[in-house]
Amino acid sequence: MPSICLRTPISSVIYIFSVENSYVGFQIFWNKRVTISCQQKVGASDTGKEKLMSNVTRKGFLATTAGMGIALGLAACGGKNNGGNAGSAGSSKKDPVGASAELIDAAKKEGSLVVYVSCEEDYGAAVCNHFQELYGIETSYQRLSTEEVEAKIEEEKGKPSGDVWFGGTTDPYNVASSKGLLEKYDPENAKHLIDESYKSTENDWYGIYKGILGIMYNKEELERLKLDAPKDYDDLLDEKYKGLVWMANYNTSGTALLFLNTMIQKKGSEEAGIEFLKKLDKNIAQYTKSGSGPSKSVGTAECTIGIGMLHDAIYQIVDNGYDNIGLQVPSSGASYEIGATAMFAGCAHPNAAKLWLEYALSPECVGLAQSNGSYQFLVIDDVEQPKVATEYGLDPDNVMKYDFEDAKQNSEKYKNDLMQALGGGDDRFKTE
Repeated sequence: MPSICLRTPISSVIYIFSVENSYVGFQIFWNKRVTISCQQKVGASDTGKEKLMSNVTRKGFLATTAGMGIALGLAACGGKNNGGNAGSAGSSKKDPVGASAELIDAAKKEGSLVVYVSCEEDYGAAVCNHFQELYGIETSYQRLSTEEVEAKIEEEKGKPSGDVWFGGTTDPYNVASSKGLLEKYDPENAKHLIDESYKSTENDWYGIYKGILGIMYNKEELERLKLDAPKDYDDLLDEKYKGLVWMANYNTSGTALLFLNTMIQKKGSEEAGIEFLKKLDKNIAQYTKSGSGPSKSVGTAECTIGIGMLHDAIYQIVDNGYDNIGLQVPSSGASYEIGATAMFAGCAHPNAAKLWLEYALSPECVGLAQSNGSYQFLVIDDVEQPKVATEYGLDPDNVMKYDFEDAKQNSEKYKNDLMQALGGGDDRFKTE
């Protein structure tokens, strides 16, 4: 039974083999430790393999092989997956991350690492898997929104069940920082940050990407309803959009907290910002648990207009084929998130956590973003920027001057005041 094996560099291996007059293919993913198979029998024509491969999604195959030679993938076939460099990542070899031999040895002695992932799961799983491949350190992760992580580690203060935090907007990181829940550490690779603004003034979190906050919408639904697409946040107050707008829950999402701070800063005061959000609430159909929630429902037309990170909508367009999604950078100026990483104060595996921070600030980690459906702009100087976000009209420099210090000092107060103004005890804001 002749077969072709295409092994992707990080997350999966794909087999194509012939059975009589058909081709059958299946794909095994390593990063979630489950097997996902996709198979289709097609005619035995010369285009059979092409037809089969067209049924393997960009996320599952093409994206994970971006930037890697097929020859390398073919050469890797025939041997079992032994954790990449895990067996040979000793201090005698040059570390691709640039970490010191002493730190690597200390981290490997600890043996394991627990990561709270607040970016999208595909990206988070890929970077955790690759860290384990590089160092042989058992790496597990849990996907939680940033607000959920902040609440969890506050509850566990002094004895966090996780070691490091990866991804998600920094507003909840800053809340955690103000409570002493993050450990200060100065990674060697922090020198590659393109600007000092991409790290905490306390040296307890570091930026890994920059995402643009904006508006997304279903073009077909707006056309059916004979409605113009909104150009700015103020447009969303129009009664014609009543029941059409989705956004994330202020109680669970860092994206929602970013939007809250953005509107307070845009309107010039807490009172004016909360008054705007009270008016907007009248048009909100649903508050989703995570910031990416609206983007996942715009293409299906369950959500007509969403507020969220525009790279999440780009993922839906590029990877899931929803070309009916339109993007709008607010005409009054876009706000932005700094997606971050940090280690928790009092974590069980501090050396592995420090090694993670070195890794997270290297191309070995952030270079996996685009190939796993994350199209944010990167904030280190030694990695190639993703082109997809720029192709969709996003500009990392065309943003408002966001006051991170005010957000750090006042986010919790702003959220509590807003929840009181909105009657936050009702079912719309329940977190379970």
